[in-house]
Amino acid sequence: MAQMMRPTKPNSGLLATDGRPHPLQDTLLAVTAILGLVSIVTAGFPSLHLLTACTGFVGVVAGGYGQFVSETTRERFGLILGLGASAIGLYFGLAHSPAVSGFVGG
Repeated sequence: MAQMMRPTKPNSGLLATDGRPHPLQDTLLAVTAILGLVSIVTAGFPSLHLLTACTGFVGVVAGGYGQFVSETTRERFGLILGLGASAIGLYFGLAHSPAVSGFVGG
């Protein structure tokens, strides 16, 4: 009857489905999501190519490390969204830069 006394839902947070807190993984998820959002928003402005490329690159690196240390599926799902947004921003930032624009065709 000891199993009847356990709580049915863990109270550790929105992203931790295993019942334990993951502060490093949650921080990496937040950083990756914010950098991905900034990178996507600034990708529409060719004059901000340096900011777009830098935030995209840092977001890809942070998201990659977050994927490496993540422990739950919910964390990985959010990291993939942030990684995708950061990568798209990185590609647009590089495409708009003067050094690369001759090779890309823009």
